[in-house]
Amino acid sequence: MVTSRKKLDFWFWVKVVVIGFLLIFLIYPFCTLITRSFFSNKTAGFTFENYIRFFTKKYYYSALGRSLFVSIVTTCTTLLVGVPIAYMMSRYNVFGKNFIHIFIIMSLMSPPFIGAYSWIMLFGRAGFVTKLFANIGIHLPSIYGKLGIILVFTFKLFPYVYLYTSGAMGSIDSSIEEAAENLGSNKLRRLLTITLPVVAPSIAAGAIMVFMTSLADFGTPMLIGEGYMVLPVLVYNEYMSEIGGNAHLASALSVVVVLCSTTVLLVQKYFVSRKNYVMTAMRPPKEEVLHGGKRFLVTLPVMLVTLIGIMPQIVVIVSSFIKCDFTGFQKGFSLDSYVTIFNRLWTNIRNTFVFSSIAIVFIIILGMLISYIVVRQKGLAGQLMDLLIMFPFVIPGAVLGISLIVAFNKQPVILTGTAMIMIIAFIVRKLPYTVRSGSAFLQQMDVSVEEASISLGVSPMKTFVNVTARLMAPGVLSGAILSWITCINELSSSVMLYGGKTSTISVAIYTEVVRNSFSTAAALASILTVSTVISLLIFLKVSKGKVSVV
Repeated sequence: MVTSRKKLDFWFWVKVVVIGFLLIFLIYPFCTLITRSFFSNKTAGFTFENYIRFFTKKYYYSALGRSLFVSIVTTCTTLLVGVPIAYMMSRYNVFGKNFIHIFIIMSLMSPPFIGAYSWIMLFGRAGFVTKLFANIGIHLPSIYGKLGIILVFTFKLFPYVYLYTSGAMGSIDSSIEEAAENLGSNKLRRLLTITLPVVAPSIAAGAIMVFMTSLADFGTPMLIGEGYMVLPVLVYNEYMSEIGGNAHLASALSVVVVLCSTTVLLVQKYFVSRKNYVMTAMRPPKEEVLHGGKRFLVTLPVMLVTLIGIMPQIVVIVSSFIKCDFTGFQKGFSLDSYVTIFNRLWTNIRNTFVFSSIAIVFIIILGMLISYIVVRQKGLAGQLMDLLIMFPFVIPGAVLGISLIVAFNKQPVILTGTAMIMIIAFIVRKLPYTVRSGSAFLQQMDVSVEEASISLGVSPMKTFVNVTARLMAPGVLSGAILSWITCINELSSSVMLYGGKTSTISVAIYTEVVRNSFSTAAALASILTVSTVISLLIFLKVSKGKVSVV
């Protein structure tokens, strides 16, 4: 009876603390944001003025149309790029497959603004490639506007589709395809009628990640949109405008963004649930060995796409060593950019790693506890946590930042402009990576080990700390490294929340690019790139090459 009470007490209080944390720093801020959207500076009391203004003024509702257009087209282009690459990587002996796999992941984990910033350096009005072609009389199309945004998004986000699809293709039971082959079906027909329908749920999962990420991104449209106003940029402008923004309207715009993301996610889940295939995968497909010209022809498009995807980071690293003054880049190489950032922007560098380190400690602890409750403590609390923990994927970072400002910018708790609110945003935004990874690992663990410990008189708390947590460590650590990578690269929420003393590297990159200080922006981005690569290599070592982005 005493043991039962201890068991109840320990996990009861864990559930209270975790759910309380999520309610206070996730649900309450968003509810406050929704409430604020129904008020206005011009009208007293409850009003629909902000929503009426949005749906009646072309300037506002056309921004939503542009956002949806960019996101839908980007989703289609990433499917056209990612699915074939995944198929070739999973079925053929592509040259340098392991290195290509790492480079594709690196292109997804690149620091913010690197894609748009690098494309501007290459194909902007004064870009290197633009000038090169102009010298021989060829004028390239502009990188600015909606086509530029879609191009950058495509090569930045196609790894989502690649990772989900290649993982699913590697787990198909080859006997299904062999049966179709024995019935006379050719390779193309097998691909269209067997392979793709079976992996469709995974392809849809990758597509939805692309859609929500492109819908929420404001950095790329901000840099190369040039008047092509999308909704995240509009939210930022309305809230952060130096000439008097409208926080109530920004709140309404934020609610619209979240509603769009949630609707698309629910539609995707509905269709996937209707077409879901289960198999044992006892005989995974074998890699087809090609030789000579055939192997080259399969490898060439994979390498070309990978090179374009990783090119922004290469361009930024190289440009960080080029001499630069107020007129732009000069001939010769130098370390001046690094000297400058360590002298002038050391606070940003320190803040990034200090905030992320503190956040990752809480992410690991909360990730372990939530994973255990979701998998082992099946009940209402577990289902509620599982639902709440996916909410940050629906809420764009900028919206979460505004939500936290609205909620904690008044008595009794004022957190705006402090390091604490930055760390809280990191935890809330990046916790799902660790929870998903820990849950997947825990589902493969035999519960009898824990039951044996408790039956020998060890309390549930000690059993969890001494037995379960240690066994979960590899899975949780894998997710934590992904959380760490995304923390140090986080921009969308940070740019809303930072103060003079709490600015991070990502925010500094944004401000330096806006100021046309490209050399220092490149040096800062290079620091993030190197940190990301080191973290990614550790992750691949810990996870043994198995990547799960959610």
